[in-house]
Amino acid sequence: MEVDVRNERGPLWDWDALVLAAGGELDGTPEKDVFGFSLDSREISPGDVFVALKDKRDGHDFVSKAFAAGAAGAIVETQYQRKAGDGPLIRVADTLVALENIGRAARSRLAPEARVVAVTGSSGKTTTKDMLRAAFGRLGVTHAGDKSFNNHWGVPLTLARMPADTRFGVFEIGMSHGGEITPLTKLVRPHVAIVLNVLPAHLGNFVSEEEIADAKGEIFAGLEPDGVAILNQDNLHFERLRTRAQSSASRILTFGDAEGEPDAALIDCGRRARDGMEGQRILAEFPSSDTVTYQIALAGRHIAENSLAALLAVDALGGDVASAAKGLAELPALHGRGERTLLSLSRGNILLIDESYNANPASMAAAITTAGQARSDEHGRLVLVLGDMLELGDKAEELHRGLKEIIDAAKADLVFACGSNMAALYYDLPADMQGQWAATSDGLREPLLETLQAGDIVMVKGSNGSAMVPLVGALKQHHATVADDV
Repeated sequence: MEVDVRNERGPLWDWDALVLAAGGELDGTPEKDVFGFSLDSREISPGDVFVALKDKRDGHDFVSKAFAAGAAGAIVETQYQRKAGDGPLIRVADTLVALENIGRAARSRLAPEARVVAVTGSSGKTTTKDMLRAAFGRLGVTHAGDKSFNNHWGVPLTLARMPADTRFGVFEIGMSHGGEITPLTKLVRPHVAIVLNVLPAHLGNFVSEEEIADAKGEIFAGLEPDGVAILNQDNLHFERLRTRAQSSASRILTFGDAEGEPDAALIDCGRRARDGMEGQRILAEFPSSDTVTYQIALAGRHIAENSLAALLAVDALGGDVASAAKGLAELPALHGRGERTLLSLSRGNILLIDESYNANPASMAAAITTAGQARSDEHGRLVLVLGDMLELGDKAEELHRGLKEIIDAAKADLVFACGSNMAALYYDLPADMQGQWAATSDGLREPLLETLQAGDIVMVKGSNGSAMVPLVGALKQHHATVADDV
């Protein structure tokens, strides 16, 4: 069989074991080793097995394209008709169930000493997942998901991709409705389960924030015996979550501001910046150690607090916190989640803060506050580009208007906004702060490009459905990049 040099530790799966795990039948003769899985025929790497899921599009329509791109095989439903050029097929009754089965088998084949951490919350899950990956990566072989793979297909896909020699597994689990986390956490079977926060996200799908807290608390249902729950002591729904955790966790650990005396206490987070490319120096205490000082390249107090949760997980599993913390200094901001880029103008630079990946009232407020803190001698106006926050139900207009106080506190100079919900906020602002409102993000492109000037700080944020990502792309395309986030 061919050897894929991208995985020096050898194949991810043996074909016989994979067919058994999927609960299917092999049709064809494998000629390539299995090094991964993909759900998108456009993202196939050599050695990937393509899983033909039925979602917004039927993956069976792209099986042949996957093989043409170098797939080692494909998992398809029994009735799929083989086409010319198709390689080995694993035929199953249901491809999603097969992916779940493979994920379950991947979790079961880990060594007894391996440890798994799962994280959920209304905001900050992906960044915290990456902090967990960076922290545990200093201590042993660590596996974590790509991007925001936190839903009904993303979690089993991340499990399926997990090598058998993984020492630490890190999983992000999300939801938009009640009952969605329970089956995922039971697949993951974490030794540590973290709830970062409960905030008014997806409020349109719930009667109250209390219901959101109950949905987030489902993560504890999958805890292994002697499992640990980690909670944000400063969150409004802490007591509700603690009560939920008590039925499953052998220990409950807390993180938060030092004043409340949590297990992991944030004593101070001091800004460190160079040309607006901001990070933090953090002073904190953990149960197994004295005061620990560490640096992260990401800005914002909310990021500092979430770093406590990541390092508290290390502490809970007996790892060295000081050593793990060194990994956080090397973690860059992700596209759409606080990435900072200097853009060139003829007479100076613009600092672009890209927060374009999704939004809820709490994450929007945190992003605005952090952008306001980026002011320095090198930067002048603060320009906010805001898209609708979606799935907020009857409280949408009220929650959008509620951002005005945060905007005032950040001392924003101009606000560009799009979407019907943001109109409620935009027209409550003083006339001299109104840059432009448009029904869609596309309507902001030209006015924004025409308005920006050297020295501006520009922060872009909105829910995915508001399509703010193209605005970030337009800014980068229009202005040459000076330097990326460090």
